[in-house]
Amino acid sequence: MDLAEALRTRQAWLAEGKEVAAATVVSARGSTPRPVGARFLVSSEGDTAGSVSGGCVESDVMLHARAVLEEGGPVVVEYGISDEEAFGVGLACGGTIRVLVDRW
Repeated sequence: MDLAEALRTRQAWLAEGKEVAAATVVSARGSTPRPVGARFLVSSEGDTAGSVSGGCVESDVMLHARAVLEEGGPVVVEYGISDEEAFGVGLACGGTIRVLVDRW
């Protein structure tokens, strides 16, 4: 989702009376499904648009986004893969991403 599309989506949701959180990939190391700058938007009503990982971690990012909308403060979440995390939320491609989740 490019910035123009993200802004249009944000404006539409705000016009509908919804709050919006944006999750943005702020760093990427190794093989990752989406580049730095990739966005995933979440509304206070549960609408979503875009992607930060091609589907690997969006459900967890959505939980963080909803918490940000309810509690206010931004959070940076890191996703990667290690032996201990092999069956948890992470990236199957072996890379690591850091995602900033904030009210937008």
